[in-house]
Amino acid sequence: MAVVPAVFLRNPRYAILLVIAVLATVLVLSSTRSGVDDGGYLRQPLSSSTGSGKHSQAEWVKEAVREEEERYQMMLKDREAMVRRYGPTPDRVQAFPAGMLYTLWDFYLPAFQCPHRVERIGTMGDGGKWVCGFERVAKQSECTVYSFGINGESSFEAALMTRNPACQVWGYDFSVSAFGPEVDSVPSLQTRAHFFPYALGPRDAPSESPPMHTLKSLMHQNGHKWIDVLKIDIEGAEFGSLVRFIDDFTTTDPITGSNTTTLPVGQMQLEIHAREWSGYGDFEHYNAWWEKLERAGLRPFWTEANLVYINIFKSGVRPDLVEYSFLNIKGDHALVSDNYI
Repeated sequence: MAVVPAVFLRNPRYAILLVIAVLATVLVLSSTRSGVDDGGYLRQPLSSSTGSGKHSQAEWVKEAVREEEERYQMMLKDREAMVRRYGPTPDRVQAFPAGMLYTLWDFYLPAFQCPHRVERIGTMGDGGKWVCGFERVAKQSECTVYSFGINGESSFEAALMTRNPACQVWGYDFSVSAFGPEVDSVPSLQTRAHFFPYALGPRDAPSESPPMHTLKSLMHQNGHKWIDVLKIDIEGAEFGSLVRFIDDFTTTDPITGSNTTTLPVGQMQLEIHAREWSGYGDFEHYNAWWEKLERAGLRPFWTEANLVYINIFKSGVRPDLVEYSFLNIKGDHALVSDNYI
């Protein structure tokens, strides 16, 4: 015979309220779970409806990206205010001023949320990278990865190929002769890894030593029109290389004179070396370069300080080495649209 707690017998109204509360909780949890797709990795946009009714599932990612872009534009106004405070113009702002409560990186927050799972892929410490929505890329029948700067460590590239057997990696580094052992010692990965001792640069100079190529030229050589994951770690050469890359995919309207850029990449993992000798170690030049990336549709969704070389030299080194991950919000690809999933 079931035993009924005495508190329920003495307070039937309390028992009824308790049952109602439990049922309401179950209903709320059920409705929340039913609104999540893609393994629960997508987050709900803040505005779940428009004047014509709720967004369809096919519009969900697109709407999330739109809302994040609105927030990002608000952050840009905050950056302008910060420049006025410490400048008041970009040419007057110091990148790493002594005794001030800011550094260059405080102006460039990763304020754009990836609408999918963000995870660190590759080894812990130097070598791993933060990636947006690779569970979606892993579902694709084709997957193209470009990796510039191998330096004997390929845990990132190996993990991407392991996660998606369709992924192929094109690696470039003139300072080494092959991928790291994470790829080069695994026969099943070797067949999908293609290494070349080339330098990425702002111009094509194949006869120089080392041979230099622009990213557009390398894509043309490989017969590629799209890169799912672009990793660049080339010790300061990223500035000129990316300027040329953006210019190569920018068209100008002959009538209005307006420029349109559509980069053939889904996301980019970039180590930035804002060193004084690079030409972009001062705020004015760095800011102009960063804004060029933003106009091209690249939005930072993660950052991670690389403090290894500061730890080595201990003092007298400014913190000018940082990892950023960018999502390309332009175009129609798996990270900003459901058309490919």
